[in-house]
Amino acid sequence: MVSLQPPVCDFGRKAHEFNLLGVDGKRYTLGNTCGKNGLLVMFICNHCPYVKSIRDRIVRDTHELLQHGINSIAIMSNDSAEYAEDSLENMQKVSQQYAYPFPYVWDETQQVAKDYGAVCTPDFFGFNAHLELQYRGRLDASRKEAVPHVPRDLFNAMVQVAQTGKGPLEQIPSMGCSIKWKIEV
Repeated sequence: MVSLQPPVCDFGRKAHEFNLLGVDGKRYTLGNTCGKNGLLVMFICNHCPYVKSIRDRIVRDTHELLQHGINSIAIMSNDSAEYAEDSLENMQKVSQQYAYPFPYVWDETQQVAKDYGAVCTPDFFGFNAHLELQYRGRLDASRKEAVPHVPRDLFNAMVQVAQTGKGPLEQIPSMGCSIKWKIEV
């Protein structure tokens, strides 16, 4: 397991369009996922211990963000041929098991991860209502092990985005496993 940190937020960068298959059999795009106050794009997977340790907190935060007009989408971009736990079938199981309140979609070609510059799982991209990047940081201060009463960095930042259209200037990068890129032959 290689632990990586994504780069800091590139404020104002526009969200890249996508058209991806969800675990529910539907197709998802920027147009049909963005909330009235913004969109949280998460790159996650099933096998990463960092993601496994925060699933419950992701569900809590994304569910609460809906009340602030922020929708969320989770994109799985790993090479599922090499990491069977990340297969579409297993994505469906995990989504049901954790009752994900957001679409969980498969980036089979990995192009969306490349377009966004995603480097690890989890990697969070918080956009305002104009689909301008305002947050690229960690979920919270507890990292892998949940620690009670730590600031909820992602949640608080996205509430600020919902209210003002701007994210906090100070952001601490997320940390996680590298995206498992397909080996090109």
